[in-house]
Amino acid sequence: MTERVTPAKLRADADREVAELGSRRVRLLAELEAVEAELRPVVRRAVECEVSQRRISALTGLSTTTIGKWLKEKAG
Repeated sequence: MTERVTPAKLRADADREVAELGSRRVRLLAELEAVEAELRPVVRRAVECEVSQRRISALTGLSTTTIGKWLKEKAG
């Protein structure tokens, strides 16, 4: 016997999928925030050691705009 697919079942399945992926996304964003907090002083130190912002961008996936913003935050 096949299972009857009802609108309620479709909604429940969709809700479960969104909840699972949403939970994963929230965890990853929290991890990203923690990594970025560790990365900020390392990036500043690298720039002070004359590592180019383009090189830092290539190594980290950060935009040069973000790197520049982080550098200004310390100066400000």
